[in-house]
Amino acid sequence: MCGIFGYIGKRDNALDLVIEGLKKLEYRGYDSWGVAADMNGKLFIEKQVGKISEADLSIFMGKKVQMAMGHTRWATHGGVTQVNAHPHFSWDKKIVVVHNGIIENYEEIKEFVGKEKFISQTDTEVIAHLIAFYRQTMPFKEAVLAAIHKLKGRYAIVVMNVGEPYLIAARRGSPLILGVGKGEYFLASDIPAFLEYTQNVMYLDDNELAVVGQDVEFTNIETGKPIEKRLVNIDWKAESADKGEFEHFMLKEIMEQKDSILRAINQDDDEILEIAEAIKKSRGCFFSGCGTAGKVCMTGEYFFSMIANRHVNFASASEFPIYHHFLRPESLLVVVSQSGETADVLEAMDAAKKKGAKVLSIVNVAGSTIARTSDYSLKINAGPEKAVASTKAATSQLAVLMLIAYAIRGELQEGRRVLAETASAVNDMLNPRFLTYVKDVAESIKSHENAYIIGKAENYPMALEAAIKIQEVSYMHAEGFAAGELKHGPIALISKGTPCISIIANDEVKQDIVSNTMELKARGALIIGIGPERFKVFDQWIKVPDVGVASPLVNLVPIQLLAYYLGVLRGHNPDMPRNLAKSVTVK
Repeated sequence: MCGIFGYIGKRDNALDLVIEGLKKLEYRGYDSWGVAADMNGKLFIEKQVGKISEADLSIFMGKKVQMAMGHTRWATHGGVTQVNAHPHFSWDKKIVVVHNGIIENYEEIKEFVGKEKFISQTDTEVIAHLIAFYRQTMPFKEAVLAAIHKLKGRYAIVVMNVGEPYLIAARRGSPLILGVGKGEYFLASDIPAFLEYTQNVMYLDDNELAVVGQDVEFTNIETGKPIEKRLVNIDWKAESADKGEFEHFMLKEIMEQKDSILRAINQDDDEILEIAEAIKKSRGCFFSGCGTAGKVCMTGEYFFSMIANRHVNFASASEFPIYHHFLRPESLLVVVSQSGETADVLEAMDAAKKKGAKVLSIVNVAGSTIARTSDYSLKINAGPEKAVASTKAATSQLAVLMLIAYAIRGELQEGRRVLAETASAVNDMLNPRFLTYVKDVAESIKSHENAYIIGKAENYPMALEAAIKIQEVSYMHAEGFAAGELKHGPIALISKGTPCISIIANDEVKQDIVSNTMELKARGALIIGIGPERFKVFDQWIKVPDVGVASPLVNLVPIQLLAYYLGVLRGHNPDMPRNLAKSVTVK
């Protein structure tokens, strides 16, 4: 949710580096921000409400420091105020903390250190005061360890002790990554924040602490023993995390689907076959994810039925732990996550592991927590996705699930052929004329406050995903339905001129959903059809290629574009929707 960035090294423009790093984390969503630095043994701190890009940054001019840290906050405890913004500091202004996560026992700690010391409403401030309490009688590192042992909840923290030439970082349940440069270190919530400076990283795992100064030392929080860490090279390019010629990341990432679907299916055959075999051997296979990834998992349920003739179960990750009654060591949980850090997905994995079940993850970030703690993991190879609304990651996830389904059927190469042809069709579809047409469709419905989307079979989850996209990017109320469920209630919502999107593939349920669409038209709905064939019932038609069972991949692209243009035309920033964050790392 929130973003952390810290720097220590040979450069004397640490504050500038932190500001730029925080800007690169803006896609995570935030309502306030702040930075802190050690200025010759005295604390420099600046905190503001609003966006960094809209702030007067002249206060930072001429300030030369080699160690600084900052934070973008998305409020959970306490309102959106300057006082509640991070960094937070102790009563003596010696201990400074930035923090992602939630401290569950913060009220208890407040009592312990003295409520009179607190000036904010946040749970984070307790960390600073607690460390300062122990710092009175202990060295810095030992004080941080003592404080951490009292914390309950999920956290990623970076701590500065004014006068000490190093930073301390620790994590439990929230992401934190160390970028390793030449004579310098970067601490961040996500890799793109420092990708311009280094592609070498060390991952902090749960219950690990790092002392970062002229070099770095890792410690296991629970045992106090040192840890040897491996240096990992990330194969992302810095320019892939920039907008380039595009006005918004969301449009750039939609257009990148010309290539990202092909990268997704560029998997090692032996690895895919091993995973297919694990699914076949399992007794009870569950697919689980959140938001868009959840809709991908729902579609996977259809893919496995239609292609592999195999039953799998879908449950949203936030609901999955209740399924522990059905889990056993022979079960397999398949989780899908773009960031690899989604808190609800980690909780689902924990529920499965407690019953001895195996976990397969499909992620975009190879070194993420979900990837590292899975029994099997596949990377979708989409590259950095910075817009909050997931686009290229979603189609890549669909492609990987479909490829696995073909592998289970014993036709892996046929699956690769079908998906390669689908990628080619997406490439042909994403041309300037197509974009202009979808924008015109968006223009025709932008003033409406309600929209409804119907789909059937493998495109029913795409109707649900269309609603998510339109909601989060344009703030228009949108709902998706299984087409056959209209007559059981939702059709009462339709009146003259109501925009309704009908997703109709060239499949065995085509005539059924055409009939359902006619029911909407009879009630006065404005029908926008998405599919390879034009039907008389359509008022407007967005043509997509006929790719058979892979239809969700091509149908999703115009939905993404429609949501994007609706957001722009309604005056919103599609990259950073209100109240939302890219990585949901708190429950």
